[in-house]
Amino acid sequence: MHSHTYAGAFGLRLAASVGGPMEGQPIVLLHGGGQTRHAWRHAAADLARAGRRVISLDLRGHGDSEWSPEADYSFDAFAADLRAVLATLEEPPALVGASLGGLTALLVAGEDPPLELRALVLVDVVPRLEREGVMQIVRFMLAHADGFASLDEAADAVAAYLPHRPRPESTAGLRKNLREGEDGRLRWHWDPKLLLGERVPDPEPAIARFEAACRQVRVPTLLVRGARSEMVTEAGVQDFLRLIPAAEFVDVREAGHMVAGDDNDAFNVAVEGFLARLP
Repeated sequence: MHSHTYAGAFGLRLAASVGGPMEGQPIVLLHGGGQTRHAWRHAAADLARAGRRVISLDLRGHGDSEWSPEADYSFDAFAADLRAVLATLEEPPALVGASLGGLTALLVAGEDPPLELRALVLVDVVPRLEREGVMQIVRFMLAHADGFASLDEAADAVAAYLPHRPRPESTAGLRKNLREGEDGRLRWHWDPKLLLGERVPDPEPAIARFEAACRQVRVPTLLVRGARSEMVTEAGVQDFLRLIPAAEFVDVREAGHMVAGDDNDAFNVAVEGFLARLP
């Protein structure tokens, strides 16, 4: 994988890791809110080795991508960035999106103007997410505004938030998800104004929009859920499958909301199997 830069909406600079053969089927990976493209590092490398042309993006305001000067972190803005990137590709890609990245991919796949896509993979995200699960993530993102004194301190916070996941022996991989401030403290690698983007008291209009997008999806679709997810319940899955009856569904038994990070092997088996069956 090597670094690459794309122009998003209105020229906003978006960072990416790109790998795999030039002639491979393009796969665009979109991480969740508060993450970076490095959340996909193992999955991206595996997909590239399997012959896919992998493009793993940092969403606006995340990782090495530019922060929005207007603090525009609306779904419209994320979708416009993705459309700008897709316009540079010579072949229709498969979109693989987790959480915020999945909702962005869903809007691009199901709203006008229509785009030619190969497939859509949503990772632990459906139109009707569990409110308390969403708030758990928001509370974690807000809990460490003052940053961390060390990588070990940040690793302790992640371990407390994800108690089901074994703590890595090395904290080196965590470094890419943090930035060092002028005060020497480490903070998560996203714009603090990000949480202002879609903080609305009534989620129903957004849910209605995502449901409408689902009804317009016309490409092969796979939903991958973490069976331990606090965000996507069985009822949410069934609602989604009623909206896209032809969609496939896979439950990753040992994973929570961070499916690829919790069980990368099972995630890759599900996604590669789905992609291999595409016409």
